[in-house]
Amino acid sequence: MERDNRAPRGRKRRKVCTFCADKVECIDYKDAAKLRRFVSERSKILPRRTTGTCAMHQRQLTEAIKRARQIALLAYVTD
Repeated sequence: MERDNRAPRGRKRRKVCTFCADKVECIDYKDAAKLRRFVSERSKILPRRTTGTCAMHQRQLTEAIKRARQIALLAYVTD
């Protein structure tokens, strides 16, 4: 039997929600620098599996990003 040359498969460590770790109750839409960490280079909102946020904070994050876009703190698309 031949061995596969694939990389060894191990369990990936679960990411911790940064908002839960910092005990943030509500996400501020005016903090554009923090919100940019959760947006891709094409200005799309990154999913939970990528960022590691919990479901509650992901919903709050989505609302905050949409509000920041509405008042022009964040761009809808990149140039």
